[in-house]
Amino acid sequence: MEKLAEFPIPSIASVNGPAVAGGCQLVAACDLAISAKSAIFSASSIKLGLFCSTPGVSLVRAIGLRAAKELLLTGKAISADRAYELGLVHRVVEDDKLYEASIEFAKEITQHNKDVVQLGRETLHKQASMPLMDAYAIASDAMVKNLQLNDTKQCIQSFLNRKK
Repeated sequence: MEKLAEFPIPSIASVNGPAVAGGCQLVAACDLAISAKSAIFSASSIKLGLFCSTPGVSLVRAIGLRAAKELLLTGKAISADRAYELGLVHRVVEDDKLYEASIEFAKEITQHNKDVVQLGRETLHKQASMPLMDAYAIASDAMVKNLQLNDTKQCIQSFLNRKK
């Protein structure tokens, strides 16, 4: 899961079926997630006398401590709609539309400058666990780097030219 966090491009989980224990962890660790309506999500190892401690790391970061407790302490499976309510997945689609919807989700990202997407993703990951003022410092540094990218300069200039 650490490698996934370090991966330079956004990751998208496309869930078509049960996402249990490590599968649920993988969904939580991805940047974005889309789910088929029939998918289920569970960290049910507690029913076997094992606490899903490593899935808990990703779940807490993705959906917060209280929601993660619901999954980790009860071992109950939740529906795709409940996963959406908790913020574990971003979209729920009909089962037969999952592939196309996943491709469209990816296209929404790939239409943007890859360097800007990479910088933004990296910045979000860095600042997520920092104290507020440190996070703002990281975000400010990223903004400066972003403004120095040639494509960004060209986009801003094009925008300004349209305003005239």
